[in-house]
Amino acid sequence: MNPAKVSRSDQRGMALVMALLVLSAISLISIALLMSVTTERKLSGHQLREDSALDFAEAGIAEATSRIASGDINFGTNPRGTAMIFNANPGNLPGVGADTTALATAQPAGAWLRYTTATKNKDALTVRYKTDFGRTAIYNYDPLKNPPVQTASGMPVYQIISTGKRGQERRTVFTEVTQIPVNLNIKAAIAANVAIKFTGNAVACGYNHRADTNDPAGVDGHVAGLTGCQSAVLATGGLPGMWTTDVINNSGASNSYPTGGDLSGQTGFYSGPWDAIGMTQTEFWQWIGGRSATVPADINGIFYLDNNTTTQDKSGSFSLGGLTGNGFIYVDGDLTLNSTCNYHGLIYVEGDVKFNGNAYICGALIVKGNTQLKANGGCTLVYSHDAIVNNIAKFKGSFMTLAWRELPTPP
Repeated sequence: MNPAKVSRSDQRGMALVMALLVLSAISLISIALLMSVTTERKLSGHQLREDSALDFAEAGIAEATSRIASGDINFGTNPRGTAMIFNANPGNLPGVGADTTALATAQPAGAWLRYTTATKNKDALTVRYKTDFGRTAIYNYDPLKNPPVQTASGMPVYQIISTGKRGQERRTVFTEVTQIPVNLNIKAAIAANVAIKFTGNAVACGYNHRADTNDPAGVDGHVAGLTGCQSAVLATGGLPGMWTTDVINNSGASNSYPTGGDLSGQTGFYSGPWDAIGMTQTEFWQWIGGRSATVPADINGIFYLDNNTTTQDKSGSFSLGGLTGNGFIYVDGDLTLNSTCNYHGLIYVEGDVKFNGNAYICGALIVKGNTQLKANGGCTLVYSHDAIVNNIAKFKGSFMTLAWRELPTPP
């Protein structure tokens, strides 16, 4: 055919066909792009939900560690101890087993993140000790041991399982944490910058005891090779019963252990309580918190007792009696410990100390003093490194993570 004779209508037809082909191609490309965008949006939304679920799980870990630090979670020496934290009000907690403590979430009302549940199930925020397979022995962390995770000494290791949810997505985190030990500098069961006078059946024992050692009934608990508390004495870490820059006077049936191990006429007493717990002076004053002019009714925690705002002037006068507690007490003044006082931890006193009757301390006592430290009756002080570090860390310690992993999501 002669191209010159192709009709104008034929040309329009060919143009229409080409236009339709181009439009079809553009439509196909547009549909493909829309499908890609939709898919990417779905994937992006899925990823955002997954990320949020993981953030929620980590928030659950944060609440669990804060509840350990505050003392809300305290299993004592029970290796089967477990705590479950629920998204529920205190009056609506589900029933749990004999070894399990049920706690209401500490989150603000009406703003609960989904890192636990309102009922007892596998997604409830759970805290327990790290133990052996039979759950009969608690594993502790002690950086001075090899391996550091063992059952003999140190801070207990906690296992936390937290499941975060966002929409249909869920992420479960398993972590092992422990409180960072306090860097102690303790010279003896009793350390003083004044003369020490023990009378009656008073006892100071420098052997290193377990943190949970109870009152071994005065001198009768220590005669004949620590008969009353030998099962609580650890193989290492012992100190003198008494250490002083002055003199030691024991009379009556009073005793100090290890026998012959007391140290008098020493030098290098503490410049302040910060030296005993491995802090700078600035760190200590930031750490100890506000002062109290009276002895609180509950002495579980970290306390600063002072009758005025002048530090280290020894002007206060305080008495501990009829109280049981644990932690750390700093006294800017004199302190009397009466027969009904039972304390686990460290007490640092700027003034004098009178240690009466059957008063009992498991940990250590440090007395800067004005004149002398007096102890009488059946009062007893047994040294325990772990009673000090565990109780200080429990109330104002920091946590370190020993293990972290994400558990697989079940199908």
